[in-house]
Amino acid sequence: MRAVEERLDTKLFVRANRSLELTRAGQLLLAKAKILLNEAALFTSFAREIRGKIEGHLVVGLSSDPTSSRIGEVIRALRNEHPLITAELRARPSSGTRQGLKTGEVDIGLVLGQPIDAGFAYYELTQIGFRIAGPAEWKEQIESASWAELARLPWLTPNDHSMAYSVMLRQLFDERGLELNSVARFDNAAVGRVLLEAGVGMMLMREEHVNQGLQQGIMAVSPLMHTRVPIFMAHVAGRRNDPLIRAFLDAAGEVWPGLSPTLALPEL
Repeated sequence: MRAVEERLDTKLFVRANRSLELTRAGQLLLAKAKILLNEAALFTSFAREIRGKIEGHLVVGLSSDPTSSRIGEVIRALRNEHPLITAELRARPSSGTRQGLKTGEVDIGLVLGQPIDAGFAYYELTQIGFRIAGPAEWKEQIESASWAELARLPWLTPNDHSMAYSVMLRQLFDERGLELNSVARFDNAAVGRVLLEAGVGMMLMREEHVNQGLQQGIMAVSPLMHTRVPIFMAHVAGRRNDPLIRAFLDAAGEVWPGLSPTLALPEL
């Protein structure tokens, strides 16, 4: 960082509360750098396309539970049509994928929840069901509990407030004036499921995992909540004509026929 500051002859960071924060100059240069990185990626893709073939490397951000997105089928279709394109898949929460798209670290990503970034192009793939589940030992209590009684039970909650799970929990409980009794936090839904199965607490969970747990007799489910949340494919809008992005979208269209852009909603 010092080398960058010396080269630019500009102070980019200040130390505050044991962390580094961007100065105003740093913020302006970061915004410009994001634009230049996207333009560089687009330039490289077009240069390769001129040679009569599309080749390159795509970084794809996806959740730690990628089954619903059918990403394996998408990558297979991409490879069949464009064998010179390689893909790097990075599992992370939707909030991390959004950030990666903004910084240029991720080329295209799968995000759960509403489309709120005006700078992105979104394509809805499907919708995923969610239920409130808990250990089977608490079955009678869970099935008869009110919202307030559910909130008082031990809960497993995400440690990132921007995760789609956190947003849904806030909508369910905060808006009812209730505070969850969180006893353990996770950054990966699979870890949360392991804790639930061990009898540690309640969790907001994808419906397919709830159904599996019910069949195995290891979970109970609350009848109060059953909602569906969209999952989107997203990329920076300025890369809409990037040959690599187009190739990926074409492959996704083979798996998800009728794929079309969705307008972003205003962020609340």
